[in-house]
Amino acid sequence: MEIQIGDVLRYKKPACGENMYEDGYLNFHFLTKSIEANNLQLEKGINPSAKIKTSLGQLVRPAILISSSPNKKGSIETPWEDFYDVDNGHIRYFGDNKEPGKDPATAPGNKALLEAFRLAHSHNVDERLFTPPILFFKRAIVNGVAKGYPQFYGLGIINSVELVTLWGNKLARTFTNYAFDFTVLCIAAEHEKFEWDWINNRRKKAFSLAITNQTAPKSWRQWLNEGSNALNKLRRRVSKLSLEKTVNQKPIPGSESDKILNQIYDYYANKKHRFEALAEVIAERVIDRDLGIYQKGWVTQGSGDGGADFIGKVTLGSGFSKVELIVLGQAKCESLNMPTGGNHIARTVARLKRGWLGVYVTTSYFSDSVQREVIEDKYPIILIHGRRLAEEVAKLVYESEAYSNVVEFLIAMDTVYPSRLKQRQAEEILNI
Repeated sequence: MEIQIGDVLRYKKPACGENMYEDGYLNFHFLTKSIEANNLQLEKGINPSAKIKTSLGQLVRPAILISSSPNKKGSIETPWEDFYDVDNGHIRYFGDNKEPGKDPATAPGNKALLEAFRLAHSHNVDERLFTPPILFFKRAIVNGVAKGYPQFYGLGIINSVELVTLWGNKLARTFTNYAFDFTVLCIAAEHEKFEWDWINNRRKKAFSLAITNQTAPKSWRQWLNEGSNALNKLRRRVSKLSLEKTVNQKPIPGSESDKILNQIYDYYANKKHRFEALAEVIAERVIDRDLGIYQKGWVTQGSGDGGADFIGKVTLGSGFSKVELIVLGQAKCESLNMPTGGNHIARTVARLKRGWLGVYVTTSYFSDSVQREVIEDKYPIILIHGRRLAEEVAKLVYESEAYSNVVEFLIAMDTVYPSRLKQRQAEEILNI
């Protein structure tokens, strides 16, 4: 049976594999049922299938299923955020240890993935044959329900493993865990269709690795022969205009991000020009939060700003090899349910000189036509929509010990606004 990347399945409890479809969606339990093996599950983040003896008596794990729940990110249950970018063949996924002081390698899911990593990067072809395919799912929201609808995101190989330190909300303590970077394999040769029977055949008692691999995706078979050096050329890549759907630019209604975005809008509703100070802080984080290459400049007055609400610079390189780029920012506290106007984007772009960078921060979202114009004309402008704004503010409040809630943080941003006003310097740099 074939499925495609992006297909949403139905995962009901208790498990029942009798019906091919449940509630209009392909039944996960029907797809994965086997009379010779235990049911595959998505109850945890990392779900290794039980090892089975092959026809040669070797113990092999047929598959590992990975499940991510975006609705739980930053919660006590999931104090991190997984990153799925399957159109560029990359997934970053955090392991299953959450206990301070515990060796993360002993957590059952981590243990299975570390074993898969060792097998996948073996220089011995015969040993690579034992590598379990890793299948990716993410919980989709269907009719407002965030459980029971896993969405398929393809198969892949572990490319690298990193030991990281994370913060646990439950015990208010740090702990160590593993971050796994996966290469999602291209299945263009199969016309983007994945044959699930390959997985089910690997779960049959005394199955043959040689025979079952004949029905594996072409990219998997090529990787088995060539090893990890071939991963980059086998990576899934989707050529398309990178348009962000409106639903992905707006927080989920009723979510924490939705509440934060409304708090931001309400706070600045009667003093929208002061939103500029917050917008620059968000632009700094988006441009480069880790390396700190963005340097704050100043914000301009509420009128006569010449098309720029804040000005900064980005420094690339160092010493003699250093290059500094002027950053012109536009900040708009706009209605949450109306797309930002293309004329505002055009106004910012018109002010950009060679080597300058534009940033547009809004509480709203960007229409397809605005995004398409920016992409097709290759404008050097970064678009930051309302959802990203709310998420970054949430992180700022969470990371800081100085603020107990969002409003306290916004008040702090408001107080720095007067000290950041430098209209004369703005006029000089813009030649207005």
